Amino acid sequence: MKYPLVTAALLACATPLGAHPHIFVDTGFEVILDAEGRLTHLRITWAYDEFYSLLVTEDRGLDPDYDSVLTEAEVASLNGFDMRWVEGFNGDTVLLNGGEEIALSSPQEVATTFSEGRIITSHLRAVEGDAPDANGLVIKPYDPTYYTAYEVTQKVTVQGDDACRARVKMPEMNADLRELQQDLSALDANTDPNDVGLPEIGEALANEVVITCDAS
Repeated sequence: MKYPLVTAALLACATPLGAHPHIFVDTGFEVILDAEGRLTHLRITWAYDEFYSLLVTEDRGLDPDYDSVLTEAEVASLNGFDMRWVEGFNGDTVLLNGGEEIALSSPQEVATTFSEGRIITSHLRAVEGDAPDANGLVIKPYDPTYYTAYEVTQKVTVQGDDACRARVKMPEMNADLRELQQDLSALDANTDPNDVGLPEIGEALANEVVITCDAS
């Protein structure tokens, strides 16, 4: 994920050893289908971990009494803080149809809440081009570098077609992947994994949301 530079710098200074991943995001999806069972939109929810949420609010001078309660104006000032994407950034969300990636729009209908010390944001993304049949589609939320770890723990719902449902598939963890994960966790916050010869493993560790639809 791409973050404002001030917050990223603050994170690098404050994150302890064992710093990969740096940010943890509980993720959810609303899969929106049309009357023909074609996927037209994804609504994506990101619930940031308490530590990163604290860094963001501190960086912006919010919640000075540290009571994990923000005013409506303070919450409003956070809206869109994580939507400042550089050109070409895919929003750490990949939609696949038979292994082929389907392009998604830039974020729309951005919303932000703050609950129990955590920033929670949502945004809508439209399928660009022809809407694909939902059956067999796969949604993968991940940061290739594993700087940010996404886990699908929030609600995943399908709207628009009762014949379709979603299930979450966890990654297959083999010995090599576990060893790489341990090597990454041992890096300090200022070390780039590529500089020490470690590969990008975000995709291999990604949860998958698989859409299946009953035949009519």
